[in-house]
Amino acid sequence: QVRLVQSGGGVVQAGASLRLSCSASGPIDINHDWLTGWFRQTPGNDRTFVGAIKWSTGGDVYAESMKGRFTASRDNAQNTVYLQMNDLKPEDTAVYYCASGRAPFDIHQIAEYEIWGPGTQVVVSS
Repeated sequence: QVRLVQSGGGVVQAGASLRLSCSASGPIDINHDWLTGWFRQTPGNDRTFVGAIKWSTGGDVYAESMKGRFTASRDNAQNTVYLQMNDLKPEDTAVYYCASGRAPFDIHQIAEYEIWGPGTQVVVSS
């Protein structure tokens, strides 16, 4: 069974950068085109879409508020997807989740993803 392992969260000051990692382990079906999305969640709120990247092409999309600050990338040899977050703001404080599924599907729909990582906490202080 495929699992997602996350790392890279932490506590930083506003303006700093962090890189989150999401590594897939287990029997990955390479006959399908995998896609990994990033979501974030604050207490009492639903998970919201941050961005997504397609493993095969590296094609990526982002929520409007993240464009220009957040960049997803992937290392297919390591089955790892990264989320580089620059110029972090206090409002970026959240638990960040990665999730993967076999394309095509609606990347904004949480229920469409097959596998979820455990989440990693990001705290941005002002």
